[in-house]
Amino acid sequence: MPTDIEIAKEFTARPIDDIADTLKIDPDHRMHYGRDICKIDLNALAAPRPRPGKNRLVLISATTPTASGEGKTTTTIGLGQAFTQLGESVCMALREPSLGPCLGMKGGATGGGYSQIMPADRINLHFTGDFHAITSANNLLSASIDNHIFHGNELGIDPRQIVWRRVMDMNDRSLRHIVVGLGGKGQGIPREGGFDITAASEVMAMLCLASDAEDLHRRLDNTLAAYSYSGEPIYARQLNITGAMMALLRDALHPNLVQSFEGTPAFVHGGPFANIAHGCNSLVATRMAMHYADWAITEAGFGFDLGAEKFFDIKCRLGNLDPDAVVLVTTVRALKMHGGKARNDLLNEDVEALRLGLENLDKHIESVEHFNKHPVVAINRFATDSDDEIALIKQRCEQHGVSCAVTTHHADGGKGALELAKLVMASAEKSRPFEPLYQLEMPILDKIRAVCQEMYGADDIAFTKQAEKDLRQIEQLGLTDLPICIAKAPSSLSDDPLLHGRPRDFEVTIRNLHVNSGAGFIVVLTGDIMRMPGLPKVPAAARMKVNPDGVIEGLE
Repeated sequence: MPTDIEIAKEFTARPIDDIADTLKIDPDHRMHYGRDICKIDLNALAAPRPRPGKNRLVLISATTPTASGEGKTTTTIGLGQAFTQLGESVCMALREPSLGPCLGMKGGATGGGYSQIMPADRINLHFTGDFHAITSANNLLSASIDNHIFHGNELGIDPRQIVWRRVMDMNDRSLRHIVVGLGGKGQGIPREGGFDITAASEVMAMLCLASDAEDLHRRLDNTLAAYSYSGEPIYARQLNITGAMMALLRDALHPNLVQSFEGTPAFVHGGPFANIAHGCNSLVATRMAMHYADWAITEAGFGFDLGAEKFFDIKCRLGNLDPDAVVLVTTVRALKMHGGKARNDLLNEDVEALRLGLENLDKHIESVEHFNKHPVVAINRFATDSDDEIALIKQRCEQHGVSCAVTTHHADGGKGALELAKLVMASAEKSRPFEPLYQLEMPILDKIRAVCQEMYGADDIAFTKQAEKDLRQIEQLGLTDLPICIAKAPSSLSDDPLLHGRPRDFEVTIRNLHVNSGAGFIVVLTGDIMRMPGLPKVPAAARMKVNPDGVIEGLE
C-alpha cells in the first residue's frame, strides 16, 4: 500500500467554499486561509440551524494505546466518510496536532491511508497559527508577572509562589525546570521556573472550553497566577493584561474548517493532550459540527480512561452535551501487546496473547457503561490479522452484549467503515442519557478515588505530602466543587506506564494538585507524569525533508 504522503499526492481538494456550502454556512461567516482552509466566525452559531430534525453526536475513543497504534483519528475520519457515502449529513470535530509530538515520536496526527484530513502538511505544521496565539497569550501573562515584580511589585507577589508557567509548542525536556532572571539587577529577580508544552497549558484548556469570546475573557480574568507574601491569591485580572491576551486569541477562538480525503467536512480546532489535559477539541467546534450537520463525530484522546472520561465529566457537563453513540477502537496488534507480545513479533498469529490482552478491552467496555452508555467496538483491521484472531475479539464482544464491526478504512476509505456506520446509527437509536462518574459537590478526594477506581481499576489512591498541602490550599480557596482532570501515563490503566493489559491490586499515587481556575478544573498529577515531554533518541524530525516540489517527506 502507498504511504500517507503518496496517497495525499492523489488528493484533489474541493475548494473550501464548496465544503462550507455543503454545510450551508453563510459566506459572511467564512474567514479564508487560502484555498483549502477557512475559519468560521463564532457568530455562525447564533444563526438558525440550516437543517431540520435532530442532530446526533458520536464519540470515538479507544482501548489503552500501545506503540503499535490503534488508529482512533483514522477511524473517526473513516467513519465520517462512511456516513457521507451513506448519504447522511455529517461533520467531524477533531483536535489540532501539536508540533512537539509531530516532530518527536508520534508523527503526523491527521489520520492515515485513505482516511486523512487535508491539507495534512499544513494542519500538522502551524495550520492557522492557533497554537502560536495560545503560546503568545500564555507567555504574555508570564512576562507581565515578572515585569510587575521588577517594577515595584505593588501586588506583593511572592516569587516563590508563582504558579503560572511559560509554555512552548515543542518537546524539550531541558526546559522543564529552569532559573529565570539571571544576569544582574536589570534582568529581574532570579527565581525557579519552567516550561510546559502548549497543549498542556491552561490557556489551551480555556480556549477549548469557552462558549464564546465573553466567556473566554471571564476565564482569563479568573486565572490564578500566583500568591502574595501574605498568602492571598493573585489573579490575571489584577495584572491588567487579559484584554491583550484576548487580542492575541481573537482569531484563534474561531474554529477551522477543512475536509477529508473524500470531501467530508471537518472542524479542526484546539489541541489539549488527554494524558495531561482534558483531551478534547474545542466546545465551539463540536457545537458548530452539530449545528451544521445531522451527525457530528468527535474523538477524545488516548484511551477511554483518559480523554473520554474527561469528555464526559468535564466537557459534557460544562457544554450540556450527551453523545448518542460511543465507539471503542481497538486492534489485534494492540491487544496482543497487552497480552505480553513483543512489538517486533506482532505480525505472527498468537491467539493466546490476544486472549490475555482482551482483558484491556473488557475494562474499557465496562468503563463506557459506567456513564450509562453502550459502546460499539471497531476492530481496525490490518492485513496481518488472522481470521481466528478477529473471530476471538468478536466473540468477546458478543459475551459483553456489544456490537462489533471490522473496519478497513485505512486501505479502503469510507467504504471500509460502512458496517461500523450502520451499527453506530442503530446504537444511536437506543441511546440513554449519560451519567457523570461523580458529583461536583463531592470532596476532591472522593472524586479522585471515583475516577481511579471506576476508570483505572485501582484499589485506592495514595497522596504525597505535597498533594496533601495542595489540597489544603484548594480548600482555602473554596474551589473544591470543580471537576478534576487527572494527568496520568497513557500507556497503562495504572499510573505505571509499564503495566499493560488490565492491572490489578494497585494504588494510584497522587503527586500534586494544580488549580486551573480559568479552565474550571483541578489538575491532578499522578505517578511520574510530566507536562513537558522530551524528544526520543531518533525523533521524527530526523526523517523529514522538503523535496524540490515542496512536498514534505517524513511527516506521517
